[in-house]
Amino acid sequence: MIWFRSALYWLGMLVVTPPYAILCLLMLPLPPVARYRFVSKWSRMMIFWLRVTCGVKYRVEGLENVPKQPVMIMSKHQSAWETMALQEMLPPMVFVLKRELLKVPFFGWGLRTLSPIAIDRGNRSEAQRLLMEQGRNRLGLGFCILIFPEGTRVPPGQRGHYKQGGARLASELHVPILPVALNSGEFWPRNSFLKWPGTITVKVGPVIPTADRTANAIMTEVEGWIEGQLAAFPERGPRFPRDAATA
Repeated sequence: MIWFRSALYWLGMLVVTPPYAILCLLMLPLPPVARYRFVSKWSRMMIFWLRVTCGVKYRVEGLENVPKQPVMIMSKHQSAWETMALQEMLPPMVFVLKRELLKVPFFGWGLRTLSPIAIDRGNRSEAQRLLMEQGRNRLGLGFCILIFPEGTRVPPGQRGHYKQGGARLASELHVPILPVALNSGEFWPRNSFLKWPGTITVKVGPVIPTADRTANAIMTEVEGWIEGQLAAFPERGPRFPRDAATA
C-alpha cells in the first residue's frame, strides 16, 4: 500500500509540474515577491497532495519567533520535503542553490522564477561574491534567505558538517539567523521513492544575532540549537532506531 500511495504522489507531481512550470515562466514580468506568491503555490499543492496520498502531515512549533523583517533561515536538511514546506509556513524566501539545478527541465524553470541565489560551487571566490551581492539585493526586496548549513541532505540521526559560509554572509549583511529543526527524513527518506505516513515535527527557534560575532561563534550556536532540539524529538520508529544514529 505504501508503494502504491507513493506512486500516486509521484504521478500527481509529474502531471502538475510541466504545465505549472510554463505558467511560472509567464509570471516573469511580475515583481519578484508577487511572482513568488504565485510560483510557491506549486509547493503548497504538492504538500497538500502528499498529505492526501501518503498521509504525511506536519506540525509547527515556534512560529511566534518569526520576525517581521527579513532574516536568514538556517534549517536542518533531511529531505526534499522542507524545500517545499518551508515556503508554506515561513515568509517569502529565496534559496541558495547549485546553479546546475536551474537546468533541470520544468523543475529548474520554476526555480529560476523564485529569484534564487544560484552559485557555482566549483568557483568559491565567485560564489562568495554572488552570495554577498545577490543576498543584499534579495533582502532589500523583502525576501528571507534560506540556507541549509550542512550543504546536503543528511539522514535522520546523523549530523553533517555545518559550514560557516552562511554565518559569514549573515554577519556581513547584518541580518539575524532563524534556526529550524525538523525530522522530515523519517517520513520522506533521502533519495527514496517511498513516503511513510506520519507527522513531521518542525521547530522554529528564536532568532540568533550575528552583529559583531565571528562566523565560528554564530555557527556553533546555530548547530547547538538545531541538534539539541533534534535530540529531544520523539523516539524514532523501527526504520530509524536511535542507536543507529551515527555520523
